[in-house]
Amino acid sequence: MTGKSNQRLRLTLRQLEVFAATVRAGSTRGAADQVARSQSAASTALAELEAALGVQLFDRVGRRLVLNENGSALWPRAAAIVDQAAEVEALFSAAHAAPLRLASSFTIGEYLLPPLISQWKAAHAQGQVTLAIANTRDVLQAVANFDVDLGFIEGARTGADFVVRRWFSDELIVVAAPGHPLARRRATLRQLEAVTWIVREQGSGTREASDRWLASELGRVVIELELGSNEAVKRAVASGLGVGCLSRHAVAHALREGWLVELKTPLPPMRRSLAIVVHRTKRLGSAAESFLRHCLAAPPA
Repeated sequence: MTGKSNQRLRLTLRQLEVFAATVRAGSTRGAADQVARSQSAASTALAELEAALGVQLFDRVGRRLVLNENGSALWPRAAAIVDQAAEVEALFSAAHAAPLRLASSFTIGEYLLPPLISQWKAAHAQGQVTLAIANTRDVLQAVANFDVDLGFIEGARTGADFVVRRWFSDELIVVAAPGHPLARRRATLRQLEAVTWIVREQGSGTREASDRWLASELGRVVIELELGSNEAVKRAVASGLGVGCLSRHAVAHALREGWLVELKTPLPPMRRSLAIVVHRTKRLGSAAESFLRHCLAAPPA
């Protein structure tokens, strides 16, 4: 017999699936729920994987399993293999078709992505889509954890784990209720320092941009409320609790309907980039590649 001898693989797809689920859940109990196995079966699969590799993949911290250096090296490769296996399965069974998994910041997820998803779905009738909407910090975490294929964020964040593609542009504006004292005049900087502000929560891309913008122009910013969504900020502003600072995309409908107005101010324009984020080591499946091309080809928002 000539050539290299066949070498039997010591790893199994089930072991890698359990490993990936354990990383996401932080325990074999949580992993077992994700892969529909018993906890003992999940623990056995993880132990067999560590034995096959000859290393420990987690540090045991109380009841949690935390990736160590070995596990961190395996994690992106294991996640890619499990994703590719799901894609192969989807080729032959519509019932098990792997969905296109997206995570988006609120502004993009609520106002820009729905029509893009609708257009893409019209050409990909069998394509399933899941969209998680969260603040920018949590979107980046989902991409880092391989929980999603594509992330959509406000601002061009960078990081060693990410490939960031600049996408649409956006502008922040100051809005108020139609009956607000500043609604029918040009506000001065002194007046803007005296009003109360309704803003997004910490970790939001909109909050990060508005803090940077307002702090550079105003001597003080009096924050009345921090709220976890654009809609909550808009409703609070419309009720007269204060003025808000939001994306023009987020308030366009409210401005057209007249229940919010854009304040005229001496503040310079505040523009930012919206971006699409992919994990650097992730191999995108055909659905994710198709949707990414669809988004990049869309006319500017």
